[in-house]
Amino acid sequence: MCLAIPGKVIEITGDKAVADFGGLKRKVDVSLIDQCKVSDYVLVHVGFAIQKIDEPTARETYRLLSEMDKEAMNEELRANHE
Repeated sequence: MCLAIPGKVIEITGDKAVADFGGLKRKVDVSLIDQCKVSDYVLVHVGFAIQKIDEPTARETYRLLSEMDKEAMNEELRANHE
């Protein structure tokens, strides 16, 4: 299963950023996003931010993901980070 997960950008250095995924912080590549800035919400797939989204959409996605099996989500995050 492929899944893009929303993360809030909390730090940017060049094309790399740190995103917060509901308390789990991971490094992501933001080179595919035009003018990415701190506090943007982005969809992340296999370590790459692929699209900006607004905060309400991110929050709704978090709500829907919380209804899914949390272990499946954690496995997806681990797989995307390797």
